[in-house]
Amino acid sequence: MKRSFASDNNAPIAPEILAAILEANHGDAVGYGRDEWTQRAIGRFREHFGERTDVYFAFNGTGANVVALSCVTKPWEAVLCPLTAHLQTDECGAFERFTGSKVIPIPTRDGKLRIADLEPYLHAGHDEHHPQPRVISISQSTEYGDVYEPDEVRELCAFAHARGLYVHVDGARISNAAAALGTTPRALTVDLGVDILTFGGTKNGLMFGEAICFFDPTLAANVAPFARKQGMQLASKMRYVAAQFEALLTEDRWLRYASHANAMAARLLERIRTIEGVRITRNARCNAIFATMDRAAIARAQERVFFYTFDEALPEVRWMTHWATTEDDIDDFVLAVKESLAT
Repeated sequence: MKRSFASDNNAPIAPEILAAILEANHGDAVGYGRDEWTQRAIGRFREHFGERTDVYFAFNGTGANVVALSCVTKPWEAVLCPLTAHLQTDECGAFERFTGSKVIPIPTRDGKLRIADLEPYLHAGHDEHHPQPRVISISQSTEYGDVYEPDEVRELCAFAHARGLYVHVDGARISNAAAALGTTPRALTVDLGVDILTFGGTKNGLMFGEAICFFDPTLAANVAPFARKQGMQLASKMRYVAAQFEALLTEDRWLRYASHANAMAARLLERIRTIEGVRITRNARCNAIFATMDRAAIARAQERVFFYTFDEALPEVRWMTHWATTEDDIDDFVLAVKESLAT
């Protein structure tokens, strides 16, 4: 296919990850996670997040979010999230269909939830006529490519816990956020009070796979195995999911892949922002750049490079880089944009 700046989902598998799959592909192994690769991968997660971390592997981000949140919500309870959250916009109502619980989307100015955004939703009805808030869900990095600073997450967690709420982080791009902030996924989650993390792999070099991390094992110890099975996320040949995560969390490959993706986005931003006719619309902290340009120029550029129009009304486009994006890819793309605007 033509070169893609549409999504980090379009990237190939990182070579070390592919090698790990091939290495796991020898002989028989007991299914459903009772294999040595799964145990080693869980051990890697505990090295990174702490010994109390309870880990469950899933196939994809939607499944991981649904399973994780279903473990801590009852059908009459609700998850509060930004209006732009993947949970609300891109998962086809999966959480609501499979749990009976409600997603309450909250408008925000930039895709980041703040205490002032949340408070009005905690003072509504508390009787049987209203769904009861149970979880606050945020995305790190956000769907707009920005990041929550550690203090912002710490404040949200303190606010939530004081009200008996849990905090879930959709970490599809947690590695990119950690790389951008010069820290670790642990320092952005469990150390700040986060209760549950869905740790992304597919967008950072894996063939497929996400990991659900409960930082308090009592949250779901007797629930998560059953929720994962009912949620159709229990892999029979789990060694192939686990082997990828073991490789990703070894030698800080998660950081190398994410740092490269971020660096390529920074290179793109530096070159694209000076082009007349391009207006950068959002903070570019990780591996996503949002911009507006002439609608006809967008169509011309899309004939040469695959990317999405994120908001048709503006129109606003999204350009994403990934672990395998090259400097030549960036330079060729910038040229395509220049020529599309010059026509």
